[in-house]
Amino acid sequence: MNYDILDSPDFALLQISLNQGETVVAESGAMVAMDSQVDMKTAMRGGLLDAAKRKLLGGESLFQNTYTAKANGQRLYFAPPSEGDLATRELASGEDFFLQSGAYVAHTGDAKIDTKFGGVKGFFSGVGLFMLKISGPGRVFYGSYGALRAIDVGPEGYTVDTGHIVGFTSGLQYTVGTFGGFKGLFFSGEGLIANFTGQGTVWVQTRNASSLAQFVHPFRPVKSSNS
Repeated sequence: MNYDILDSPDFALLQISLNQGETVVAESGAMVAMDSQVDMKTAMRGGLLDAAKRKLLGGESLFQNTYTAKANGQRLYFAPPSEGDLATRELASGEDFFLQSGAYVAHTGDAKIDTKFGGVKGFFSGVGLFMLKISGPGRVFYGSYGALRAIDVGPEGYTVDTGHIVGFTSGLQYTVGTFGGFKGLFFSGEGLIANFTGQGTVWVQTRNASSLAQFVHPFRPVKSSNS
């Protein structure tokens, strides 16, 4: 299997080339185009309970698609749901990687996708009460809204706006708080922040879907009532 990330970082497109018998698993709706000698099967990976948990708690699709090449050199193209970048991470056996809901695009190998309870901190942070946990071995492809930036976190810690978190490695822990205290929560425009500690890497995105929604809202047409 070979892969290439095209048109990064604005409208990234994942190109994967498979040889006969090789497979890739992708989120429902992620496929853009593919060669004719590729077989696609749709199933609830992990069974009904695991699939339902990913759907209800992790925000992912109930079904995933498995693509298998029937000849050498078969190409497939995948894209994330929003305009932005794509990245990949190779996971060793037993290694965990955490992604926000909606960031997962595809994976290869024997990687397992599950949900990870974030507690009350996750509920109020805006990244979701549950996040996806990807466990190796395998390679995972994930997307962002806007460009992606990897930040190494050391003993001094690091602070990220919760709406800009894409993923982080298992060596990190985080607590959620307000920016500048109670006053800052309502007047700074920053909302809630995640304070990361430990040793690892956090990936952030340059755009925030909630901020876009707030920007667009005043321009929405309002229907007047004639009653």
